[in-house]
Amino acid sequence: MDAKHSLKYPIGLEPQINEPSAAQLDEWIYDIESFPFRLAAQCEGSTREQLNWRYRPEGWTLKQLVHHCADSHLNAFIRFKLAITEENPTIRPYAEALWAETSEAKDDDIAPSLQLIEAIHHKWTLLLKGLNEEQWQRSFYHPEHQKSFSLKQSLASYAWHCRHHLAHFSLGLASGGKY
Repeated sequence: MDAKHSLKYPIGLEPQINEPSAAQLDEWIYDIESFPFRLAAQCEGSTREQLNWRYRPEGWTLKQLVHHCADSHLNAFIRFKLAITEENPTIRPYAEALWAETSEAKDDDIAPSLQLIEAIHHKWTLLLKGLNEEQWQRSFYHPEHQKSFSLKQSLASYAWHCRHHLAHFSLGLASGGKY
């Protein structure tokens, strides 16, 4: 992977795993459960100046990254709830790049987004730990990809998303503001 892609995908591309083991599911649930605390620990002590640093050229600022995680994971939790309560529902995509440009997504105060992430991840973890095998097989239809995703596949994706953006935050701090 070249330098440009290693900054964009510091932990590699998202894996495509259709039938994970029980141990993999447990690992991914732990990623969801621990994410708020790992992110808060990375953010702790960050100055306003640092939160305005980018993790790569033309990438989001660190504060936009935190706000994005709140937006993305709120949508993810809702997608899981829809899949559990409806038969292969069609989810509503959103323009995440445009969401990252809204006024609250550029606000220097990341505390509300960190609080939202903590609350959503708490509820999401409770939901995930309570799913039975039939519920894990449920799915939602993503119109942008024109295919259905099982909750197992989605959990793999969002666990990767957590690790992916934790790595971005670390890169941003390590950049010293050069981007």
